[in-house]
Amino acid sequence: MPAMLPIIDLNAITQTFASCDGCPVTALQEVSLHLCRHEFVSLLGPSGCGKSTILRLIAGLIRPTEGQVRIFGQPVTEPRDEIGMVFQKPTLLPWLNVLDNITFAMRHKYGHVEKREEARARQLLAMTGLKDFAHKRPHELSGGMQQRVSIARSLLHDPDILLMDEPFSALDALTRDEMSLELLRIWDERPKTMVFVTHSIQEALLLSDRIVLMSARPGRVAAIIDVPLPRPRSLATLTAPAFAHMAYEIRLKVFSTHSNHA
Repeated sequence: MPAMLPIIDLNAITQTFASCDGCPVTALQEVSLHLCRHEFVSLLGPSGCGKSTILRLIAGLIRPTEGQVRIFGQPVTEPRDEIGMVFQKPTLLPWLNVLDNITFAMRHKYGHVEKREEARARQLLAMTGLKDFAHKRPHELSGGMQQRVSIARSLLHDPDILLMDEPFSALDALTRDEMSLELLRIWDERPKTMVFVTHSIQEALLLSDRIVLMSARPGRVAAIIDVPLPRPRSLATLTAPAFAHMAYEIRLKVFSTHSNHA
């Protein structure tokens, strides 16, 4: 039987940007990644190593300087409907209520929101624990609740691929763990191919099937680490000896990668 094509395929990607002084800055160099359907992959590495650039390339927001990005075997040349994205900040519109924020993209694109889309938005609010907050404004919600709205918004058109750029980085530690577990629950209910950017080893371990460890700029793939921890995962996963051992091993790899790069 022939091997299946990866859902997301990055081949020998190099990405260079022009800086303010006109000198080129290489964000990524010779990066190749291949993601399977419904796989949860985290990108872990220092600031400025190109993690967010990888998301923007997959999303079709930028074109690679060298190499090629393919989704479902097709070259990525522009944003695609089967991709959703969640950013570091919720970026909700303060003058709209929660329900209208979730459906805003549909209204902006088509001029109206169909009843089935509103019903889907209400279903997502229930799934994310926000059923009773549909008519609240963003300022009436906590930071974690606002990020749940952002996740619900990204799921409205039921994308096959969900890209998340440090979505919990601004939250306190307890809320961050809560949101990670909430994300796992949502992912279990509606499986997606996930690419998740983080600086947190613990967060990457709790969520991922694989962790891609990036070197400092120019970003390269320093290591790809399989995470064999059993699913479903819970708070108990964080205290398991296997979890602590893997976190220690990854931390050693991070330090080794940075020392070698320096």
